Amino acid sequence: MCRNIKTLFNFDPPVTDDEIRAASLQFVRKISGFTKPSQANEAAFLAAVEEVAASSTRLLQSLATAAPPKNRDEEAAKAKARAAVRFGA
Repeated sequence: MCRNIKTLFNFDPPVTDDEIRAASLQFVRKISGFTKPSQANEAAFLAAVEEVAASSTRLLQSLATAAPPKNRDEEAAKAKARAAVRFGA
């Protein structure tokens, strides 16, 4: 899985449409191999991003959990600590 795609479920505050679209863009970039598609492929690329974003939105809205929402700042600090251990920074 692409390391730039972050978990979006069960956060406080809830995920935004922009965050879902950014993750969808990363996903489509990863599977297509394009960072920026050519003009010939741009329409298909953008349509795929929109379809993935719509599917992701439906998924996130339909999921349920009894766990308390995660705090974005705490999760970011944990990720930074993991990265420091992993990369020795």
